[in-house]
Amino acid sequence: RQRMRTGTVGRIALVAALLLASFVSVAASEVGQVKTSKGTVFIERAGKRLPAPVGAGIEASDTLRTGRDGSAGITFIDNSRMALGPGSTLAIDRFDFNQTTHDGHFDSTLKRGTLSAVSGKLAKRSPDAMTVRTRSTILAVRGTEFVVRTR
Repeated sequence: RQRMRTGTVGRIALVAALLLASFVSVAASEVGQVKTSKGTVFIERAGKRLPAPVGAGIEASDTLRTGRDGSAGITFIDNSRMALGPGSTLAIDRFDFNQTTHDGHFDSTLKRGTLSAVSGKLAKRSPDAMTVRTRSTILAVRGTEFVVRTR
């Protein structure tokens, strides 16, 4: 009997450890989170269109889209914040962030619409670490707040 209990407890612990490891792996791939979502807002990821309600995770290769009635606010793990207005498309091209040293890069492309941003720890650590591209411009974020509009 004792042997059976120990074996069962060991298997339960192993399953719990595997589940926790897979959760940590999924959480580690998230670079941000949707904090506000109004109207039509979705995430394009790996060829799929996903809803983007408050709390949805953002990954480094996601594209966020808002409909004509939509807007969204995103907070990234370096405390950068971005707000998308109606009819906007924002691609997260690259997001690398070391939470200990605050080194990394944050590159995005505003394909259309409006974007308001407040830079976080990345841009504070290294002024060249954050860029926003549009069809005609590349913005190197050296300040702390900016607004971009493109058609």
